[in-house]
Amino acid sequence: MPLLINNGCLARSHHEVVIKQKYLQYSCDWFRTYNKGGQSTMKKGVFFLFRSVTAAALLLTGFVTQSSAQVAAEGNESQAATCFRPALETEQVLRLNTGEPATLDPSRAEDVVSGAIIRAMFDGLVRLDRDGQPQASLASEIKVSKDKKTYLFKLRDAVWTNGDPVTAYDFAYAWLRTLNPKTGSGSAYQYFVIKNARAYNAGEAAIEDVGISVIDHKTLQVTLENPVPYFLHVAAFYYPQHQKTIENNKDWANHPKTLISNGPFKLKQWHHKRKLVLVKNDRYWDKEAVKLETIEFSMVDDANTELAMFENGELDWAGQPMSMLPVDAIQPLREQGKLITQPKATTYYIRFNTTRIPFTNEKIRKAFAYAINRQEIAEHIGQAGQTPLTGFVPVSAPLNPNGYFKDNDPVLAKQLLAEGMKELGLTKLPPLTYLFNTLDRNKKIAEVLQAKWKSVLGAEVTLLNKETKVFLDDQAQMKFDISRSSWTGDYNDAINFLEKFIEVEGTSNLTGWHNRKYSELIRKAYKEADEAKRKEYLLEAETILMDEMPVTGIFSDVNAWVQSESVKGIQIDPVGYIDFKWAYKE
Repeated sequence: MPLLINNGCLARSHHEVVIKQKYLQYSCDWFRTYNKGGQSTMKKGVFFLFRSVTAAALLLTGFVTQSSAQVAAEGNESQAATCFRPALETEQVLRLNTGEPATLDPSRAEDVVSGAIIRAMFDGLVRLDRDGQPQASLASEIKVSKDKKTYLFKLRDAVWTNGDPVTAYDFAYAWLRTLNPKTGSGSAYQYFVIKNARAYNAGEAAIEDVGISVIDHKTLQVTLENPVPYFLHVAAFYYPQHQKTIENNKDWANHPKTLISNGPFKLKQWHHKRKLVLVKNDRYWDKEAVKLETIEFSMVDDANTELAMFENGELDWAGQPMSMLPVDAIQPLREQGKLITQPKATTYYIRFNTTRIPFTNEKIRKAFAYAINRQEIAEHIGQAGQTPLTGFVPVSAPLNPNGYFKDNDPVLAKQLLAEGMKELGLTKLPPLTYLFNTLDRNKKIAEVLQAKWKSVLGAEVTLLNKETKVFLDDQAQMKFDISRSSWTGDYNDAINFLEKFIEVEGTSNLTGWHNRKYSELIRKAYKEADEAKRKEYLLEAETILMDEMPVTGIFSDVNAWVQSESVKGIQIDPVGYIDFKWAYKE
């Protein structure tokens, strides 16, 4: 039987706002982040980021009138009138390289690669446009209550790849499966804005208490803990799941024959660690907007080989967000006018395992953080416009733009190390490990850190390089002393970065660190309607995080890639997420 939760309906007194489907099925060169010849400019990246941040700020007031939603849509339509989609005579096959996705199960995915492929195969109630703004997708309309705490989604007619109808039950089942503590989802936190979702995930509330209600097959009601201006941004990651498939086969997400999806593409092949192929889903509700017939992902771990494949015409795209360009190639590609860059809401950082000596000591964690030369890493390894970060929140959503400490301070680092070792009763640092996943940039950063910690602190750090799936498993089990990490926000707000460390046992924390006051500040920020006061709470929380240093930022990241001039319509929003739905080749 499908899962039925909290039957009910919205009162007539609720203020209703209808957000209509406004996906635009057109393309023109001036509407891309890259200019003629495929070269991006930093100004364009910043322009799109500014538009996203501005629109997000407007959303803080909620969806107040229907006309405000129509204005944005009508503006897009007026631009669309000046464009046309050329006849597509080129074979519609897009070829990229990527790492092995850790999983294609939406409830378990945490890495960028898995998320991008899942986004191609699944469709939610809303989908983000190229400016990072939510547009109705599987929802034909969305109604919001006056207090902005209750959302009513009406579903359009859509089917799964096996022909079954997509219903409100599929959404309720999927979201509650993600929240179920037995699932162990690292994405459960995304749903905590929903009433009693956090409590249910913590085993402190019943499933019936969660604010997810199926009204009928085509109607889903969601009740939030508090008004959340960015709720629809988060909801873009809330996919439905096919209950019967999942309950009948625990390995359903590993094979093309058993992976049932509902998005623009479906899985055709997955030769693990070698190749993954997606093909157009002819049962997709918006299939006319999908021009690509096939997306082929090779899986070559070496960045130099990937770039060579691109230059030989074997790939249409090389680099981020699906993989990385070789560090040594960044500057030459820039000089040749081939490099495309775009800012994104991503923090590249390292975690300290605070349950292991010597990182049980706050001063020693700070010593390792202060010894790092972030400017050198950004300029000589990043090379694409990364910003050194002496905080945790990226520059797209800053709380303290000046940071919290001096970058590259070896004198203070040595002093703190000596004090911390004395407090622990140590005369010598134990051998340490630094865990990272296989990418050229990660390796070079690891080697620079290793050398710096050796020269400044006398630390002997062994580098542990592992493929992404094993790397994530080791992180989850905290099999490291220090580990590299990166976090791309689900939406461009500081709280999405800081909330990772609320719970000591949380699957997004993975440091062993907990501070009660820190957690209280984040929870206050969740409820605070006054934006200035909310920012004060978040600033105080980030200050605590940097004072106790369970993590330390390295840089605020950008996407950098090269692409064939024939590739059009790939959408990378200002947060940094890639969407292949509207891509085509000409």
